[in-house]
Amino acid sequence: MAELKKQAEKDEKMSSEDYAHLLDKYQFSAKEISPGRIIKGKVIKVTPRGILVDVGFKSEGIIPIEDFETTDAKKLRPGDPVEAILEKTDIKEGYLLLSKKRADRLRALDQIEKAHNTNGWVTGKVTQKIKTGYTVDAGIEAFMPDSHADIKTIKEPEKLIGQSFKFKVVRFDRKSENAVLSRKLFLQDEREKKKKRVFSRLVRGEKVKGQVRSLTNFGAFIDVGGVEGLLHVSDMSWGKIGHPSELFEVGQEVEVVVLDFSEKDERISLGYKQLTEDPWKNILDKYKVSQKARGKVVSLTDFGAFVELEKGVEGLVHISDLSWSRKLVHPKKILSLGEEVLVTILDINPETKRISLGLKQSTPHPLELLKQKFNPGSRIKGKITSVTDFGAFLEVDKGIEGLIHISDISWEKIKHPSQKLEVGQEVEAIVLNIDVEKQKVSLGIKQLEGDIWEDFFGRHRVGDLVKVKIVRLADFGVFVEITPGIEGVIFLSELDEKKIESPHESFRLGEERVAKIIKLNAKEKKISLSFRLAQLEMQKLEYQKFVRSQDDRLTLGDLMKDQFKKISSPKKASPGKEEKND
Repeated sequence: MAELKKQAEKDEKMSSEDYAHLLDKYQFSAKEISPGRIIKGKVIKVTPRGILVDVGFKSEGIIPIEDFETTDAKKLRPGDPVEAILEKTDIKEGYLLLSKKRADRLRALDQIEKAHNTNGWVTGKVTQKIKTGYTVDAGIEAFMPDSHADIKTIKEPEKLIGQSFKFKVVRFDRKSENAVLSRKLFLQDEREKKKKRVFSRLVRGEKVKGQVRSLTNFGAFIDVGGVEGLLHVSDMSWGKIGHPSELFEVGQEVEVVVLDFSEKDERISLGYKQLTEDPWKNILDKYKVSQKARGKVVSLTDFGAFVELEKGVEGLVHISDLSWSRKLVHPKKILSLGEEVLVTILDINPETKRISLGLKQSTPHPLELLKQKFNPGSRIKGKITSVTDFGAFLEVDKGIEGLIHISDISWEKIKHPSQKLEVGQEVEAIVLNIDVEKQKVSLGIKQLEGDIWEDFFGRHRVGDLVKVKIVRLADFGVFVEITPGIEGVIFLSELDEKKIESPHESFRLGEERVAKIIKLNAKEKKISLSFRLAQLEMQKLEYQKFVRSQDDRLTLGDLMKDQFKKISSPKKASPGKEEKND
């Protein structure tokens, strides 16, 4: 009786763990002959026939080797845990026949069903591409439509074959064991989670680290923790760059600054140049107007050249400020990319971040140097470079041309410079004036002969008779050439003794006559002449000559009477006929 009491006390002292263990053994014992239940066990031995498993019962279980992948079977070691379903009891062999495949399939069905009900996910391997999608091994053979393979269109579907991914369960039928999966929904869900996580940490103005995902003409896309932000090309450098690839490459780890972001629009604007100070911030402290500075040519355009003074500070040399030459030359003919040049700062505008530069202003003006070599009156030689209606241009030095105005080509009146000059002709000229401010060089050819007007006024006086040629007809009279380059005017009242209404009726161009000088104005280079007085003068001279040749018997009255019979007024010249003078 005492012994029974002691045993009862001993039983009472049994722990709850021991009780649970005994209960589990009892329940297992009760279920051992019930197929279709998942049994947990440990590997005892791997044989060519199968895997021996200790399932905690008097009989060992065996799993056919075919239930394992070849590589998986080789990896198994005694003591490794394994799960399987009891298929049946092999009384003859004394083993419990187990199925790992059925256990895996049952577990897969449970996981897929759970994921479908809870909006969870399952893992699977894409095994094949079929007409409208893919087959996926997710413990059971499942289907994934083409439209659910990725967020973006897949250009090379075959690359998915053999890869394992996570999927959302779109549809599931336990009875038929059919499942439709979506990798796209899983990626979208993950992206949303990442987006919330990333945007919750973003702060404007703070630095973040990221990885360059792609490069475009307008910028670079940077992954900053699962969400891509745009680093625009204008925020890459304070200076000019042609393409983002000049600074970055795909896969590169970079540090950037968060400029702005919007979770609603899924937009993140990033900056790289903002990691350094804006070089334009104190630009007026570093550069002054008229200051000379060295820089590097970074860009050549039709309208000028961009010169980098320092990283992020570029100025424009306009095409008109490249050379002192009057002819605009394309920047490519003067400068080359990467060339170091000395420029003069013409203007600075910090607000618009623009600097105007001059290349020619950094060298002495060629006309200043020319002025030191030649004074007005100096003789100079060169070739005619061009002929225009108003004159001709003569190259007096490399890149410097002087103008010979049409009025300074010859003392004769010419209608066009081409009458005397042609392109390529080498001529000598006199330097008339060099105007540096207006960038003009005035030359003359006729001045080589001296001043014919001065010579003419020195040799002629009022009252002289001169032979002239009619060169122009006007309503008020005619213009006559006295000598080449010297012209005078004969007004209507001095054309003839008789009144002439229109010179066109009585005179013709090219007609030569004798005229008398009646006025000389050396200062204004004006000469007035008279046909009328010349005619009277000539008659007087003729009479005096006649008198000297006659007999003393003739009286003065007879002589005068005879002489005046011979004198007659000029007849009107018929059109096309030259008037004859006795």
